[in-house]
Amino acid sequence: MLLTGAEIIAEVLIEQGATTIFGYPGGAVLNIYDALYEYRDKIRHIMTAHEEGASHAADGYARATGKTGVVLATSGPGATNLVTGIATAYMDSIPLVALTGNVGTSLIGRDSFQEVYIAGITMPITKHNFVVRDVSQLADTLRDAFRIARTGRCGPVLVDIPKDVTAAKTEFERLGPVEIPEPPLPAEEDIWHAAEIINNAKRPIIYFGGGVISSGASDKLTDLIRTANIPACHTIMGTGVLADNDPLNLGMIGMHGCFTTNKAIDESDVVIAVGTRFSDRVALNTKKFAGHATIIHIDIDPSEISKNVPAGHSLIGDVAQILTRLLPMIPAAEHTEWRNQIAEWQKTDYVPQDSETTLKPHQVIHTISRLAGDDAIFVTDVGQHQMWAAQYCRRSKPRSFLTSGGLGTMGFGYGAAIGAKIAHPDRHVIHITGDGSFHMNLNEACTVASYNLPIITVIMNNTVLGMVRQWQTVFYGGRYSSTSPDRKTDFAKVAEGFGLSGVRVTTPQEFEKAFANAIAENKPVWIECMIDKDEKVLPMIPAGGTIEDMITE
Repeated sequence: MLLTGAEIIAEVLIEQGATTIFGYPGGAVLNIYDALYEYRDKIRHIMTAHEEGASHAADGYARATGKTGVVLATSGPGATNLVTGIATAYMDSIPLVALTGNVGTSLIGRDSFQEVYIAGITMPITKHNFVVRDVSQLADTLRDAFRIARTGRCGPVLVDIPKDVTAAKTEFERLGPVEIPEPPLPAEEDIWHAAEIINNAKRPIIYFGGGVISSGASDKLTDLIRTANIPACHTIMGTGVLADNDPLNLGMIGMHGCFTTNKAIDESDVVIAVGTRFSDRVALNTKKFAGHATIIHIDIDPSEISKNVPAGHSLIGDVAQILTRLLPMIPAAEHTEWRNQIAEWQKTDYVPQDSETTLKPHQVIHTISRLAGDDAIFVTDVGQHQMWAAQYCRRSKPRSFLTSGGLGTMGFGYGAAIGAKIAHPDRHVIHITGDGSFHMNLNEACTVASYNLPIITVIMNNTVLGMVRQWQTVFYGGRYSSTSPDRKTDFAKVAEGFGLSGVRVTTPQEFEKAFANAIAENKPVWIECMIDKDEKVLPMIPAGGTIEDMITE
């Protein structure tokens, strides 16, 4: 059938199962939006307040579902507004297809109105990007974008489409969803060798990350942990794979992980690293990380093997497939002495003190977890509140804790929460943020109001840029340069101006009542929690440090 480029875009989106997209219209994409009007019964378009919010929403949709997120923006500033969101997805290996319009092909390179070379700008932060100059190549290019986004290690792909290409016509044939090629499995003898190392270990520990979630390998990893009674720890991206209350879950590892987790890594003789990359927030001192252990690294991306920490043995491929092959080779074990030693260390872990009169961050997170339930999705921004949420959120399901781990994007949370809520309208979505991060993206409140999305936003307001101030306290002698902005924002009044509900609380009792009401009323609300500016994220290991350098007070 003969279709315009814009109609082909809509057809391929439907063909690839992308029936929800996020975006913002503009001149270079008007043909696409005209087609979306015709396809409005098949494709749901969510218009955000800002293109960055749209990119985070598409990202949050992808994280919450495992599907490929799609975002659409016009040329020039519309396209450049996507950059932070694309980079966020890239750093966390999130499948995303970004569609950008551009000026007509005859105007490219002439400094035309709202022209920018977005393919060049985004080259370092995409798996691949395309500029389509011929409408006859558009459909296959879009299919390639979806294939690349999900092949191997997931990530974002950008397709830039000049306006005249969206108007031109060509023949189009409907096809099915693209086939994602399966990565090759390691040789059988390599898997047997890994099993032999694990089975002979006296002090093994499993350290896992977001790659387990991307692979859909949570159940397989849990089976391995429980079969062999191997204690496990996780990165912030691995939150939810193993239930928080599982006795073998030691919690988060790294800079703000507990003493026991980091000590167990330090004293282990075998570390099984699964779907993780030994980032500088985990392996703070790469020369001393797991210094007594043989490291088995299981990951889909060969470039990550021995990049930061040398691996004694590696298995490259899809985590779920590798674990499926590995599990029959691992017999039941107890590791009683090792687990008893870990239990002794746990008695010395840092435990924050509760208060009946003032709001303590850990109590706020505990209350949210208890009242929202296991099925709720937590979405955070970046800063102290993010670490408190990661430490105390008690998630027990994958894809229930969404956060910007690699890039650390302040402003990620509200857009991502919108994407998660669009994906799961029947689940509670809790957006946890700080006053610093929230000032970067609170404009998306108009999106929440327009689509009546009952997202509960909990704002931990300590009136300062808390994490930066914490570093200034510990490492810069209390010289607080530009971390006390002295803002006068009344969040409750701002919420009302957007058409939402807002409330300020100062005590645990007030917070519990406000949060319970928000859950019961099932409507969008902001709850501003007044937190002392000197609250710290503890424990903390300084950058480049080891367990010996851990700060607990």
